[in-house]
Amino acid sequence: MGAQNGKDLLLKVDMTGSGQFHTIAGLRATRISFNADTVDVTSLSSEGGWRELLGGAGVRSAAISGSGVFRDDATDERARAIFFNGETPAFQVIIPDFGIVEGPFLITGLDYSGSHNGEATYELSLASSGRLDFTAI
Repeated sequence: MGAQNGKDLLLKVDMTGSGQFHTIAGLRATRISFNADTVDVTSLSSEGGWRELLGGAGVRSAAISGSGVFRDDATDERARAIFFNGETPAFQVIIPDFGIVEGPFLITGLDYSGSHNGEATYELSLASSGRLDFTAI
């Protein structure tokens, strides 16, 4: 994968539960990280005293964060509704020249800020809440 434009890393939300995804407007920065907890099965008989991990075990998760400016009433309102209603709708993350990650996420943080001589901005944090699917581009 060669160099990519950061603006091509897109976060989309299912607006109505029908599978119609819309890009969350106004994002200037987006980040996704994948994590996997490990299950340590090291014992006194582990070769050379090296740690052993149980493959395929543990909890896998993903976290998304983003920040930007208000641009679109519909996606702004949808993000607020998801947070205040505790919903876990489907989101998509488009990773350019890599693939699409799709699955349910919970908005765990929604911050608003602004200065008197600047634009109003927001930051959001999401945590995966179920199985994620990956589709290569």
